[in-house]
Amino acid sequence: MKSGYHKRKVCGLKRKSRIFIFSPFIILIRFCHDAKILGIHQIDLFKLPRLSRSRCIILLEAIMLRRLARERKEYLYRKALEAKDLEIQSNKQRVISAVNSGNRIPHDLRDVNVDEIAYDEGNTEVRTNHVDDEYSRAGEFDPRILITTSRSPSSRLQQFCKELSQTIPNATRINRGNYLMKDVVAAARRNDITDMIVLHEHRGIPDGMVICHLPYGPTMYLTLNNVVLRHDVKDGVRTVPQQYPHLIFENFTTPLGRRVVNILKHLFPVPKEDSKRVITFVNEEDFVAVRHHIFETPSKNRTELAEIGPRWDLSVYEVRLGTIDVPNPDVEWVARPYHRTARKRYFL
Repeated sequence: MKSGYHKRKVCGLKRKSRIFIFSPFIILIRFCHDAKILGIHQIDLFKLPRLSRSRCIILLEAIMLRRLARERKEYLYRKALEAKDLEIQSNKQRVISAVNSGNRIPHDLRDVNVDEIAYDEGNTEVRTNHVDDEYSRAGEFDPRILITTSRSPSSRLQQFCKELSQTIPNATRINRGNYLMKDVVAAARRNDITDMIVLHEHRGIPDGMVICHLPYGPTMYLTLNNVVLRHDVKDGVRTVPQQYPHLIFENFTTPLGRRVVNILKHLFPVPKEDSKRVITFVNEEDFVAVRHHIFETPSKNRTELAEIGPRWDLSVYEVRLGTIDVPNPDVEWVARPYHRTARKRYFL
C-alpha cells in the first residue's frame, strides 16, 4: 500500500483519506468535515498484516489518554504555582498593613524588603487564579452544551431534558443509553463541547443536576426542586424564541455565590441588545429560583412580561475542581450537615 490520498466508500459516501505512518505502525485516519479534533469514532483502519485493528484502536486510545494526563499535570502545576503566589501575596499584605498602621512586622516576615513591596507592580487587589484559567477562552466562541440524563429516564425527565435544551442556546440533547460516563465525557471532549449537563430523577420527578465544564472542570452538583414544565405553566407562551437570552443574577454576594454565577453564566452565549428574552436567577436563602420570560415594551413607561417556562429551583451542595469522570477530584466546597446549625448563615 502506498502513502497518499485514496478514496474509500464509507456509509455510502466517498471521502478523501490520507495515510500517516507511525513507526512501525501504519494507521489510516479519515478527514471528517464536521469536526475539528480527530477521535476514535473518526478512524477507519485497513486490515494490516503488521498490526490488527483492535491493537490499533488500543494504541490510539493510549495516545489520547497520555495527552489528557499531560494536560492535567500542566493544569495541576499551574494550580500549585497559583497557591505559592497567593501565599507570597498574603505575606506582602501583612507587611504592608503592619507598616501603614505603625505596628511591628511579624517575626516570620522580617526578612522581607519593604521597599520592594511598595513598588511591586504585581501588588494588585484582584489576583488571577485557576478560576480565570478554566474560562480563559470563554469569549472566543459561543459555548456548546451537551445535555443528557441518567440511565432509563422517565418520560417526564426526557421532556424536561428536551425543554432545557430549548432554553439554553447551542445545546445538544442525546440519549444516555448504556454508555459509561467516561465515554460520554471523552466524546464531548473530541467534539469541542464546553459544558455538559446531566439530569437525574427519583421516581419520575427530576431532582438532580450536574454541570461539568470541559476539559478540566469545575463540576457543580445541584438539587432540583419544584420543576414545572412548559405545558404546566399557566398562561405560558407556547413557542420558545431563538434569541440569545439576557441573564439576571440577584443576591449572589459571597465568593461561593460569585463562583456559582461564573459557572452558570458561561452556559449561555452573549446576547444582542435588542433581545426580548430573559432568564432570571434569584437567590433566596441559598435556594436559586430560575425563571424564563419574554418581555415587550408597547409604550415608553410600560413593560409586559410573559413566562415561557420551564421553571425550577436550584440548591448547590458541592463544587469540585475536576470533571465528572475523575474518580477522586479536589473538592472546592461541599455542604455539611453542621453548616445549617446557624440558621441565619447562608453561603450564596
